[in-house]
Amino acid sequence: MDSRPSEAELAVKILVAGGFGAGKTTLVGSVSEMRPLRTEEQLTERSVGVDDVAGVEQKRTTTVAMDFGRITLRTGLVLYLFGTPGQDRFWFMWDELSEGALGAVVLVDTRRLADCFASIDYFERRGLPFIIAVNTFEGGKNHTPDDIRVALDLDPDIPVINCDARSRESTRQVLITLMGHVMTAMARR
Repeated sequence: MDSRPSEAELAVKILVAGGFGAGKTTLVGSVSEMRPLRTEEQLTERSVGVDDVAGVEQKRTTTVAMDFGRITLRTGLVLYLFGTPGQDRFWFMWDELSEGALGAVVLVDTRRLADCFASIDYFERRGLPFIIAVNTFEGGKNHTPDDIRVALDLDPDIPVINCDARSRESTRQVLITLMGHVMTAMARR
């Protein structure tokens, strides 16, 4: 299958960011209409003391460069998804990955809420429209979107939605919400 857009399609670059273990690779993979590109490597003894696995002790791999997937949201609109690495030792990749991006999803794990602050700060400093997608995890606390907004000190116009990164339909709704937010942000400029 040719993954390049036809001349009648609008291709949009979207980032998927968040903390280590928040579900970025899972989100990209659940919705991609092509086999996603993953740059996952095994966590090894060398990462002990470097990667904080508190709350995600069962995690065995980590993204070292990016995840990549593609979804056609509707006829004429193709999203290229670029999942960012979650650990700060790989953040040097973010500037390259964000080049040309139209918007971003910040994936949040309520078990490790503080891990998403770096992503939020990054997109706020660059003026890149983003939304918050709260990934549901077994054992995670259920909070209302308003509770999350307050905890993250977000502007009232930034959408906060719940999602299940494993679900294609849930992830699709996240991307539709993001595109609506991006269009609203562009109309304000």
